[in-house]
Amino acid sequence: MNLQSFVKVLYAGCVCCLVVMTGCVKLPEEQHTSYETLTLTRETVTAPLSWSASIRGAGDVSIVARSTGTLNEIRVKDGQRVKAGTVLFVLDQRIASNVLEHAKADLQTAIANLDNARLEAESNKELAEQGIISDYLLRKSLNVLQSAEAQVSQAKVAVKDAELRLDFCTIKSPVDGLVGDILPHVGDVISEGEMLTRVAGVSKMEASFSLTESQVHAMVNELGSLDEVLKVAPPLTLRFKDGSEYSEKGHITSFSGMVDQRTGSVTCIVTFPNPKGELFSGMQGTVVMPIEWADVMLVPLTSIVRIQDKALIYKVGADSLATGAIVEIEELGDGERAVIVSGAEVGETIVAKGAANVHEKDKVIF
Repeated sequence: MNLQSFVKVLYAGCVCCLVVMTGCVKLPEEQHTSYETLTLTRETVTAPLSWSASIRGAGDVSIVARSTGTLNEIRVKDGQRVKAGTVLFVLDQRIASNVLEHAKADLQTAIANLDNARLEAESNKELAEQGIISDYLLRKSLNVLQSAEAQVSQAKVAVKDAELRLDFCTIKSPVDGLVGDILPHVGDVISEGEMLTRVAGVSKMEASFSLTESQVHAMVNELGSLDEVLKVAPPLTLRFKDGSEYSEKGHITSFSGMVDQRTGSVTCIVTFPNPKGELFSGMQGTVVMPIEWADVMLVPLTSIVRIQDKALIYKVGADSLATGAIVEIEELGDGERAVIVSGAEVGETIVAKGAANVHEKDKVIF
């Protein structure tokens, strides 16, 4: 048998085999898929809500020069812990001291002039009573006395201003905290209003996070006002990035009162005590609030199919066919469960797990 004959026989054998195999193939029967299902009921559950938060000192302040002058001393270092009243910077005080001395001298002159004017007025009053001088001269001396009194008042104010200017040369921390980056150097000429550093107040720390407009609206509708929300809000927990929790509890202390037009959110502030100095400005974490959900339909997130901004579940009817339904949900924040707000009823059966694999009108075995 030559090569050509071998190929013909091989080809004929393959065709025969295909015919035999084709005759043996059976069409698959209809397959039913088994899914775990859930019958909707109402229950009460406590679950955490969580939000990403940024942390800053409750008493963070900018240290700004309030006088112009040469910087003579820097008495602190970057990151140094300071108490309220600690001297941070000292400006050249010579000019301010001279201004104060001049103001004090002007005050003494004004006081002397006042004494002379008072003596003159008292003397003229006696002379006028005796008819020796006219009422005109008496009134004139009384006017001089009033002018002298005003000059003394002005001189006293000038002394206070000069004392204040001298005090501005010694720049102190207004709060307990940590010194930030020190911007100037000794010898620099500092202008009034110039930023020198920041002191991060660390006795109390604020964690700020955003609530949606709908969440704030729901709370106000439930409690009547944001003031009532502040009164009844439960203590909050701060969770660090590594998953550990801060030992101190925080409380909501304020809302921004305005909706951010870009994000549609309201900023909420939670204040945490910081007795050990464990929290620092600039840290990031998660604020966790325990929330009681009363009389709600609770479902696993595995029963929810996300379609753009919509949430869909598959209801299973008496005929075991799956039918999709758009629902409104609120996630509990634990990454596992959600509450159905609308779109389903108690007693209905839904696909609880694997909903993403279900197709409309699939036959569901459970």
